Amino acid sequence: MKRIYAFDFDGTLTDKDTLPAFIRFAKGGIRMAAGFLYFSPLIVLMKLHLYPNWKVKQQVFSWFFKGMEAGVFDRLCLAFARQNPQLLRPEGVATVKRILGEPETAVVVISASIDNWVRPFFDGFGGKVQVLGTQIEVADGLLTGRFTSRNCYGQEKVNRLTALYPHRKDYRLTAFGDSRGDRELLAYADRGFYKPFRNGETECGK
Repeated sequence: MKRIYAFDFDGTLTDKDTLPAFIRFAKGGIRMAAGFLYFSPLIVLMKLHLYPNWKVKQQVFSWFFKGMEAGVFDRLCLAFARQNPQLLRPEGVATVKRILGEPETAVVVISASIDNWVRPFFDGFGGKVQVLGTQIEVADGLLTGRFTSRNCYGQEKVNRLTALYPHRKDYRLTAFGDSRGDRELLAYADRGFYKPFRNGETECGK
C-alpha cells in the first residue's frame, strides 16, 4: 500500500513563521514593522478568533506586495529560500530525505504560506516533494494582492490533500503539524505527529 507523508511547513519543517521572515527579507525591517503596526488591531482580533485568519493574511499580503511584478516576486521567493536554508529544521530535512528513499512513498508539504516561497526550499529534492500552498492572483503580470485559492489552513489542508489523492483506502497517511491550523489534517491521518523534530514531540492518539 502506498504511503503518503504530509508535512506542515511553518513551525513544523521550519523553526518560525516564514511570512514575517519573507516580508522582512523583501521589504526590510522598518517597512515590516510599520505594516504590522498598521494591522495590529486586526491581528489582535484574529488571535481572539473574532476576525477570519485568511482575511487578515490577505490584507497584510496585499499591503506589502500588491502591484509588484510577478517575475520580481518570484525572484525574491527564490532568493529568500536560497539565502535562508537555516530556517529548515535539520531533523525535518533528514526525515524527508529518508522517506524519499523508501519505495511506494510520496511527500506533500501543505502550507498556509504562499507556495511561491515555500516551493524553492525543496528545489534540491529532485522534484519529488509536492507543495500545496496558498496561491496568489496575477493579472497583466502584476500581483493583485488577492488569493486565488482558499487559505490553506485547517480543513482546507485536508481538502487540498484529498483533491490530490482522492482514494483514501489506497494509501496510509502520516501527518506532521504544530498548530491549530493542522488539527484537521492530523485527525485525518492514520498517524499524526504534533510538534515534531524537537523536544516534546507527541504522536496524536487515534
